[in-house]
Amino acid sequence: MSHDLSQLDATAQAELVRKGEASPRELVDAAINRIEKVNPAINAVITPRFEKARADAASRSLPKGPFQGVPFLLKDLGVWSAGDRYCAGMKLLRDLDWREPQDSFLAARYRAAGLVFVGKSNTPEFGSVTSTEPEAFGPSRNPWDPSRSTGGSSGGAAAAVASGMVPAAHANDGGGSIRIPASECGLVGLKPTRGRVSMGPAMGEVWSGLVADHVVSRSVRDSAAILDATAGPMVGDPYWAPPPQRPFADEVGAAPGRLRIGLRTQTGNPDISTHPDCDLAAREAAKLLESLGHHVEEASPAALDDRDVFAPFVSLLASWTARDVEAWQTKTGKSIGPRDVEPHNWAMAEIGRQVSAPKYIEAVVWLQAHARRIQQWWADGFDLLLTPTLAEPPPPLGEFTSTPENPMAGVVRSGPFAVFTSAFNITGQPAISLPLHWNGAGLPIGIQLVAAYAREDVLFRVAAQLEQARPWISRRPAIHA
Repeated sequence: MSHDLSQLDATAQAELVRKGEASPRELVDAAINRIEKVNPAINAVITPRFEKARADAASRSLPKGPFQGVPFLLKDLGVWSAGDRYCAGMKLLRDLDWREPQDSFLAARYRAAGLVFVGKSNTPEFGSVTSTEPEAFGPSRNPWDPSRSTGGSSGGAAAAVASGMVPAAHANDGGGSIRIPASECGLVGLKPTRGRVSMGPAMGEVWSGLVADHVVSRSVRDSAAILDATAGPMVGDPYWAPPPQRPFADEVGAAPGRLRIGLRTQTGNPDISTHPDCDLAAREAAKLLESLGHHVEEASPAALDDRDVFAPFVSLLASWTARDVEAWQTKTGKSIGPRDVEPHNWAMAEIGRQVSAPKYIEAVVWLQAHARRIQQWWADGFDLLLTPTLAEPPPPLGEFTSTPENPMAGVVRSGPFAVFTSAFNITGQPAISLPLHWNGAGLPIGIQLVAAYAREDVLFRVAAQLEQARPWISRRPAIHA
């Protein structure tokens, strides 16, 4: 086979299979070879699934979906595959060699699309900080600079895609965990609308609706086509996003028309200033959008400056952390104490145990009202909001470590990396990070576009327009297959 598969996106690899120019087994074998070559340097894949993947690819029962035979990684958090190790970043589950007996609903949809799971990607414990450095598996390293973070919590997935191991990988996002790693690793990262992708069968929602599942990818078309394959509810879901008028893949290349776009480059938090590299990335994107015929002005929802959001947000996350600890204690039959989870998660669980049921409901009600105030800005006539994805470039590894003496250090350090992203987990709006800028040190700096609720179509049209105007897919990090 003459193709360099490390340079092809998932759509192109699937096309090789459809044309008979490559077999699923060839695609999977090549991906396994790339993982074995590159993974020791960046620690993105923590659970290989190589022999099962080869068997799946060679099977006559491999679904003939739109991505038949394309190698893929599952993030080791929130989604599981039958019989494979599942750890959620926890040492306890690693040591127990914990396995789930059935596919989650999303894993089954990935399989139905023809994707072949070659392994599981690294993630911080419970996905609760914005750098992938779990005690259980060690840090994932950024292929653009291995001394730097990959972001979190989908940092292993992003490192694997950026380094050419696989063309796309599962990711999820509760405060920026798709968009943050996409920015730090130079990828496309869409957080879909709340309820677009089901979390069944175990959950109807996670973190009271903050979390959404999708992928990190190298191309806009992959993000759109994979969402087509996975969108839609499972029977019994408590709510779901309105279905699109046509496939998301059809929006790639469609004319977006002239859009009204607001620009926001400062955080609204006096304790967090936007790094000049990140400010520049957003302002250059604004100029590019103007050159494409859009109207851009410095404007954003006033509610984004509301500092009162911190307390209810922490109450909600802490309550869910306490629930997660208790749920794993029940499932495993093991007593879980402060030595069994990382210090920041134990501290959050302790906070969560002090949140009463009325206080929890009060936090949810406050955040829902806050979401209404933010979304009114789109209802008043704006099409998109443009921001930097992050307030800082990719940071050095080691800055997110928590200790029993300072358990919240990693959570506090995560602030600049979720300050532009987390609001749209609260609102449930779709938001995408695009790799339009690299700084003087050669590190990727993403920009974020946010659309109104259920308007991924607008994001895909504009993202594809930007991708064509300033292509990024040929860029290669220092560590690449």
